Amino acid sequence: MIIHEHKASRLDATFAALADPTRRAILARLAAGEASVMELAEPFAISQPAVSMHLKVLEKAGLIVRGRDAQRRPCRLVARPLREADDWIRQYKQFWEESFDKLETVLSRIQSRERGRAQRSKT
Repeated sequence: MIIHEHKASRLDATFAALADPTRRAILARLAAGEASVMELAEPFAISQPAVSMHLKVLEKAGLIVRGRDAQRRPCRLVARPLREADDWIRQYKQFWEESFDKLETVLSRIQSRERGRAQRSKT
């Protein structure tokens, strides 16, 4: 499947953002609902500015949006880039499943032959 350059760029940004465990944890938290930067920073042993840097990466990748509610700037998860990444991965999942099915067939044939040889050698 050919991917347009723009879509490939979005996938690159999504996977780059997902490469960091802190950013994945932030996304997991946002899956439960929007949260402020301070709320997102709370469980981590890193500074609030460091969390803000992670949020910028997630925002640039299109994985989150930041709103404005008076002094609070809540962050919210955007699912579309994750869906696109899942669609891309799903193609390869199907390839690997088919490959493993073929391998299983070959291994079953080999095992059958080996059992046949073992039975013939006993007689």
